[in-house]
Amino acid sequence: MKLQPDKFDVQAITGYGPGWVGVGTERFTHSMVVGSRGDLAPWGAARFEDLGPEHFARLLDLQPEIVIFGSGDRIRFPRPAWLRPLVERGIGLETMDTQAACRTYNVLAQEGRHVAAALLIEASG
Repeated sequence: MKLQPDKFDVQAITGYGPGWVGVGTERFTHSMVVGSRGDLAPWGAARFEDLGPEHFARLLDLQPEIVIFGSGDRIRFPRPAWLRPLVERGIGLETMDTQAACRTYNVLAQEGRHVAAALLIEASG
């Protein structure tokens, strides 16, 4: 699916599909962290089962107001202990499937919120 925002002054997710996410003009097939202030980095997990506390701890460096966790093609929740450092700093986290996370990230970023999307992009089919 291609996403077409009216106007973006922040980094936008421009499309997504099975096994990929587009940011600007680039297409990524590996898990990514996307920040509304221009942050873009690999997230280092190919499957939900690869995730651990270190993946969520990395998000602290971005100092977002909220993290949108895209858990792949279905909703899966991280262990609460993995989120403790975020909670202790007052950073909210919402979990949804990756496609919904892409849409939600764009809405929040366009509103001027400092948001980070941690997107699990699993290999398709």
